[in-house]
Amino acid sequence: MAFKFESLKVWQSSLQLGEKINALADSFPGKELYNLSSQIRRAADSIGLNIAEGSTGHTNAEQKRFLLFANRSTLEVVACLIKAKLRNYINDVTFESLYKDCELLSKMLNAFIHSLSKVE
Repeated sequence: MAFKFESLKVWQSSLQLGEKINALADSFPGKELYNLSSQIRRAADSIGLNIAEGSTGHTNAEQKRFLLFANRSTLEVVACLIKAKLRNYINDVTFESLYKDCELLSKMLNAFIHSLSKVE
């Protein structure tokens, strides 16, 4: 692997979540194409993109900043999942599974942020 972020488990997990979310958004009604479908895709993609971008930081503070952005995007995905559930676009089983994926990813991001704080 040529880039530091590629070996990060948190980045790999964010990619898996992003692919699940992308597939899910394909099932949303056409009227959501430029609304919820687009929003949840962009939020999910933003998680991994911020992790990658932050890994090029020259300081822990800079990397933490991008990890915080990634965590915010994770929470945005959760909010979109809740909206999708309220609109009956996803069932309870799908919601719970993706919600747990987001919860785990958020915990991983927070642990990574905390570990960088110890080193400063």
